[in-house]
Amino acid sequence: MGRIVEIRWHGRGGQGAKTASLLLADAAFDTGKYIQGFPEYGPERMGAPLTAYNRISDDKITIHSNIYEPDYVVVIDETLLEAVDVTVGLKEDGAIIINTTKSPDEVRPLLKGYKGKVCTIDARTISMETLGRYFPNTPMLGAVVKVSKVMDEETFLNSMIGSFKHKFASKPEVIEGNMKAIERAMQEVKGL
Repeated sequence: MGRIVEIRWHGRGGQGAKTASLLLADAAFDTGKYIQGFPEYGPERMGAPLTAYNRISDDKITIHSNIYEPDYVVVIDETLLEAVDVTVGLKEDGAIIINTTKSPDEVRPLLKGYKGKVCTIDARTISMETLGRYFPNTPMLGAVVKVSKVMDEETFLNSMIGSFKHKFASKPEVIEGNMKAIERAMQEVKGL
């Protein structure tokens, strides 16, 4: 079996971690890759911590479990850095991508000794300026593709346009803002 890229998402209920992991899975599937995208939660409620996962590979994926040693970790809510050990199992040749206004050097002390790449993105500002509301998952999606290089950026953007046209068929006015959020995040992620 070829290399599988494994991504673990940390967020809170209502922030879109599950949706982002499923959108990433759909985009990777559109490129001909084998994918898995799934959440892990119990009786969650709005604001409670939750985890979502992606596996992306050029070959069939025969693993069907949670991800314990991810290549990449995405943290949609920086308050989780104090509540959850988001770096547990994270490979040091991978990266962590955190939604924060802080620089990678400023958040590194909160990462329990993690020595790998730390990337940050201000998903709140990007979301507010491009969408008019706080939807951090959209910019985080762009950031994870930029950092992980899990797929060609142009192919990813084309897939997202198609996905948003389908998802927002009755609200086409939100497609442009979502695309701007993704593109801007890909340009503004720090720590590359």
